[in-house]
Amino acid sequence: MSNARQREDRRRVARMNQPTLALPQALSRATAAYKAGQFAAAEHLCRQVVDSRPDLFDALHLLAIVQSRLGKKDAALANFDRALALRPDSAEAHFNRGLTLHALSRFADALSSYDRALALRPDYAGALLNRGVALYQLERYEEALANSDRALMRLPDHADTLLNRGLALHALKRFAAALSSYDRALAVRPGHAEALSNRGLTLHAQQRFDEALSSYDRALAARPDYAQALCNRGLALHELKRYDEALASYDRALTLRPDYAEALSNRGLTLHAQKHFDEALASYDRALALRPDYAEAHFNRGLTLDELARFDEALASYDRALALRPDYAEAHLNEGLLRLLLGDFDRGWAKYEWRWKNASLELKERNSPRPLWLGADAIAGKTVLLHSEQGFGDAIQFCRYVPLVAARGARVILEVERPLRELMTSLAGAAQVLAGGDALPHFDLQCPLLSLPLAFGTRHDSIPSAVPYLRAAADAVAAWSARLGTKTRPRIGLVWSGNPKHKNDENRSISLRTLMPLFTVEATFVSLQKDVRAADAEALKAGGLLDFGDALRDFSDTAALVANLDLVISVDTSVAHLAGALATPVWVLLPFVPDWRWLLDRDDSPWYPTARLFRQDATRGWDGVIARVRAALGDFVRS
Repeated sequence: MSNARQREDRRRVARMNQPTLALPQALSRATAAYKAGQFAAAEHLCRQVVDSRPDLFDALHLLAIVQSRLGKKDAALANFDRALALRPDSAEAHFNRGLTLHALSRFADALSSYDRALALRPDYAGALLNRGVALYQLERYEEALANSDRALMRLPDHADTLLNRGLALHALKRFAAALSSYDRALAVRPGHAEALSNRGLTLHAQQRFDEALSSYDRALAARPDYAQALCNRGLALHELKRYDEALASYDRALTLRPDYAEALSNRGLTLHAQKHFDEALASYDRALALRPDYAEAHFNRGLTLDELARFDEALASYDRALALRPDYAEAHLNEGLLRLLLGDFDRGWAKYEWRWKNASLELKERNSPRPLWLGADAIAGKTVLLHSEQGFGDAIQFCRYVPLVAARGARVILEVERPLRELMTSLAGAAQVLAGGDALPHFDLQCPLLSLPLAFGTRHDSIPSAVPYLRAAADAVAAWSARLGTKTRPRIGLVWSGNPKHKNDENRSISLRTLMPLFTVEATFVSLQKDVRAADAEALKAGGLLDFGDALRDFSDTAALVANLDLVISVDTSVAHLAGALATPVWVLLPFVPDWRWLLDRDDSPWYPTARLFRQDATRGWDGVIARVRAALGDFVRS
């Protein structure tokens, strides 16, 4: 063999042996690059090793981890699978595969990988912790809680596990226990920003907004760039009606995360509350440009379009929200309320049944073994429980269906709030009237009062509108007549504010001072307010109104007083319904977009023949409304 040939053979052998000799060094360099955060370099080095040794588990495993960090999730999963084919007993590979699936929001698949890791290493803390997170994301909250408790048996003071436990308890609405879990996490790690922020959310759910705000501020002291805490802080400030501060908090969050769609949507809600409706729409649109599949932003956008009286567009927004989330109870309900406002009773009543799944209303379906009656079943000879579910005004409006149920041959038991019980004994058709909390006799079927229009298929031409259907007791009417004294001028009853906790109170209630232009009319004005707000107390004295608030024990007293009046003028409260049910003339003052029951573009009501409606115009001011009421009142008094 020639020397030249011999040199060539030696070179060929050297080239063949060189990669094998360099594999440990290349893998070591790849590991070092990964630990230094140089993921692209680490991937390049891993690929060199894998190209030479495709059966080397460590190289495939590291390559998959690096690709996952680089966002190459599909390639990472493929390489995890190649690595696990070589070594199926690697708990670490199963765990890291689960992390990649988790990042892809494939939570069920991630859970399966974590379970395989734990089957191999039952004490694998990371797998146990992330398993709880996956269960939480899958809304399997009881299992997530059990997982956290299992992890805490091994690591009793693990702050992140205590955090996860708090999240599961919050989702289960076990708020006190959730707070305790967060506080345990904070005892271990006082500056745990996530625990502080989520603690704030739990306080928020309990409507402890000032405390929630304090918890968010502590989270931000620990981590000033914590965009999510800033967004949550904005929500608390919104609830406290500190709207400008809320907007500033959302804007800080957006400075840190310009693509933060949730902050943009929440910002829109605050702008809506400030009546900056066009700006609110722009904020929702920015959120949806980032996340077209953001169902909550579509829903919030619908609320604002509704308030702008752009009703067709509002319905379209609700439809988009429901296409994305078919079980979105709030969207179903608000679509139903809008359809009722527009007079689409057929679809409106059906959609209104979604109220039971709307958490914000805090309604509780009756826990009864007796079936719900919605009109289809024959009820002759049956005992039917009809029960109040929401406000006093709703019960007064819809108790009108009691005689219709009785007319079908049923024995009707009516259950209402205690302040309504005595008044409701005047209603035809009820064999027994009970107050909430009273012991119930046997009954065969049950129906909430506000489901009765659905049960009877109520349309405009079939509203049971005959009045009066409620009556004040004759002796109580006489007693109030004596108390009022000799009548020398028309008597006008006034109601200017409702329950301050009502979600629409800001739009429907007004101050007593707003009504002062009416007091120039020659009439005796009588306050029908049972509770007078502090801001109205001075005006009540100055206005010369007769005030019997302390003497109005319940609605039977108010009914007897109303029976002695010539007219009631009221904002949209229970007394307006009471006057209508008693067939007393009643003028109702309504905001620009009213509650659904008052419909649109009419000054009368198919529910109450004696009602006259005075609506705000697009300026949303009350001055024009009061001016029209003053002119009409002058004519009323003269007549």
